Amino acid sequence: MFVLGVCFVLFGNSVVFGQEMERKEVSLTIYNQNFALVRDLRFLNLKEGLNQVRFSDIASQIDATSVHFKSLTTPTGCSILEQNFEYDLVNSDKLLQKYIDKEIKIITQDNNSYQGFLSSYDSNQLVLVKDKEKGPVFMVNRENIRNLEFPQLPEGLITKPTLVWSLANTKSGKHLVELGYLTNGMNWRADYVASVAKDDKNISLNAWVTIDNNSGVGYENAGLKLIAGDVHRVTTQPTLRREVMVDEVKSMATGAQFEEKSFFEYHLYTLQRKTDLKNNQTKQVTLFAAPKVPVEKIYTYDGALYRGYYYDNWRKQPCNTKVEVKLNFKNSDKNGLGIPLPKGKIKVYKADSDDTLQFIGEDQIDHTPKDEKVSIFLGNAFDIVGERKITDHKIIASNVYRDTYEITLRNHKKEPVTVKVVEHQWGDWNILQASQKFEKPDAFTSEFSVPVEKDGEAKITYTAEYKFY
Repeated sequence: MFVLGVCFVLFGNSVVFGQEMERKEVSLTIYNQNFALVRDLRFLNLKEGLNQVRFSDIASQIDATSVHFKSLTTPTGCSILEQNFEYDLVNSDKLLQKYIDKEIKIITQDNNSYQGFLSSYDSNQLVLVKDKEKGPVFMVNRENIRNLEFPQLPEGLITKPTLVWSLANTKSGKHLVELGYLTNGMNWRADYVASVAKDDKNISLNAWVTIDNNSGVGYENAGLKLIAGDVHRVTTQPTLRREVMVDEVKSMATGAQFEEKSFFEYHLYTLQRKTDLKNNQTKQVTLFAAPKVPVEKIYTYDGALYRGYYYDNWRKQPCNTKVEVKLNFKNSDKNGLGIPLPKGKIKVYKADSDDTLQFIGEDQIDHTPKDEKVSIFLGNAFDIVGERKITDHKIIASNVYRDTYEITLRNHKKEPVTVKVVEHQWGDWNILQASQKFEKPDAFTSEFSVPVEKDGEAKITYTAEYKFY
């Protein structure tokens, strides 16, 4: 593979890249929608009048329209007249393109050197002319090149993304300046790990914050805040949020590293220490631990594979035979939680007879306020089977139908279970007769709670009438 080593020999007319800026502090607010707000404080020496300033070490995925600049030393005496975001980063092909008809030097693998005007190049070779009128002409195979030497970095090419400002300033000297901007390429999510007790009645729940930084720059000793919520953004022109209102401070669970606060219509999690976040790094930080959360194991059978009424096509409608297993718990203070739970993936384990933790399923939970229920779908029960069929179908009128259903549950486990049977209804519906009681959780659903003995079978039947308008 061809490897190109590039050397820059800087002469008196070299490009000035700007002064070194001492960083005072940097803080990040990361949103779980793959973007972040960066607040960067640096010291900057400014003269009175017009200043040309290059601000580097910024995210390569910066949204240049969101930039907010302010001199904290002289807020009203320093302002941006013009801003350019330069992101045409240097690479070998761009350098060669800029140096067509200009002089460069080539050093080969066998230490031969060629100096001349670059006439052309392609993926295989470079063509140099020592003298444009007299020659000679050198054709150098790119695989034989060890180094290319360029007198200077061409105008318009930079080594890192840079903001270039024209600043009007009324007070000369050292300024503490604040730069704020939005950048893509930074994201966070909550990852939960639950361990189920032997009796399936409690779980220990641990939460991690997983942060991905692919913004193009690293941040050392940074303050870190996380926003949980669905923040609306206009993709064509994102804007920088300038002011925030924070109230209702509430500590997280015991041993937490984050402090949680309500924030507008979202929730804000602040890490109670500084941290480093390198570019192209995934970092995990403990969010909270809840050692004993009561849970309820729920078996659910939803037998209908169709979601629309079948009218006269009722014979041999296929049915689902699987019975789902879920763990439900309430996000309450009483259960050792009672905090806003950010959306994320939850992995569930349980110890086997050898006290070895085994993975038993995972699910995705949404943002969950305190005192709301969390339901974790783990999979389908191996030893519980359902069967559903339509046993009768009658046309009462042109828009009225009457149907009878039979649902069978078979339990092959060594203990009894209770299965929640979910039935979907249509039109203006009414259950005329049922073999046991049912509930109506919403306008189009009926639910039966069916106990099934160990190694036993249970059946329910019901007749429903549907009227369509």
